Amino acid sequence: MFDPVTLKLNVDPLIESALREDISSEDVSTNSVMPEAKAGKVDLIAKEDGIICGLQVFERVFKLLDEKTKVVFYAKDGDKVEKGKLLAEVYGDIRVLLCGERTALNYLQRMSGIASYTNKVASLLDGCKTKLLDTRKTTPNNRIFEKYSVRVGGGNNHRYNLSDGVLLKDNHIGAAGGVKEAVTMAKAYAPFVRKIEVEVENLDMVREAVEAGADIIMLDNMSHEDMEKAMEIIAGRAEVEVSGNVTKENIARLVDLGVDYISSGALTHSAPILDISLKNLHPVDEQ
Repeated sequence: MFDPVTLKLNVDPLIESALREDISSEDVSTNSVMPEAKAGKVDLIAKEDGIICGLQVFERVFKLLDEKTKVVFYAKDGDKVEKGKLLAEVYGDIRVLLCGERTALNYLQRMSGIASYTNKVASLLDGCKTKLLDTRKTTPNNRIFEKYSVRVGGGNNHRYNLSDGVLLKDNHIGAAGGVKEAVTMAKAYAPFVRKIEVEVENLDMVREAVEAGADIIMLDNMSHEDMEKAMEIIAGRAEVEVSGNVTKENIARLVDLGVDYISSGALTHSAPILDISLKNLHPVDEQ
C-alpha cells in the first residue's frame, strides 16, 4: 500500500487529474437519471483469474469524490483471485458511484494486469538468484502505479526515474565518445553513493566497461553465446543485468546464465488488463 504521505503528495493529484479528464463539467448521464443524492451499493467482481492490485487506489477514487463513501474489501493486494470472486462492496451516494466507476476500474484493471503478468514472468525465475526488474517504459503519469504493481506481482523496481540512478546507454556512450569516457565522466560527476551502470552491445564494450570500473554491466540484445562469453570476461568484477525484448515467452532461455538481474519493459508496456467489473448497483437504506 502507499503510505499516507505518498498518497497525499504523489497519488491523489494524479487520481484527481484522471477524474477531471473524465468529468470536465458534469456527468450528464448520471445527473439525468439521479438528480438528487440517494444511498446505494455496488459489487466489485473479478471476471477472470489473476493477481489483484490497486484496491487502495480504487477506493481513493471514490473517497476523493466523497469522503463518506465506504468500501468493504474481501481481498487485498497480491491475492490470487478467481473468476467470479466478490472483491469488495462499495457503499455511497449513487451519483458518486456512477461518476467514479470508470476511473476506479481503469486503475484497478491496469494495475492488476501488470501484477498478474509480472507474477507469471517471475515464476519462471523461481529457484535461481536472478531478480526480475522493470524499466522506465511506463505510461506517462502512471509510473507510480505501474511500478508498485510490478512489486505486488513479485518483481523488483529498477530506477524510478532519471534522478534515481546512473545508467549510461548507447546514446550517452556516443555523446561521451566511448564506454571508458562515459564511465570516467559519470564517476567524476555522480554522487559517490550512486552505482554506475553501463549498457553494452558487444564483447569489446564488455571489456571496456570492466576496465573502466562499472558497477553494473547491462548486456543488451546480445546473443546467448556472447552473453556466456561476457560472463567469463566480467568474472564477478561487476553485477550483470540482461535486457532486450524479454517477455514471458523467452525469459526461460536466460536462466542458465546466472546473471544478477533480468529487466523487461514488457512488464509494464505489454501487460493486458485484468477484467474486473462493478455490478449490481442498487439503492439501499442510509448506512
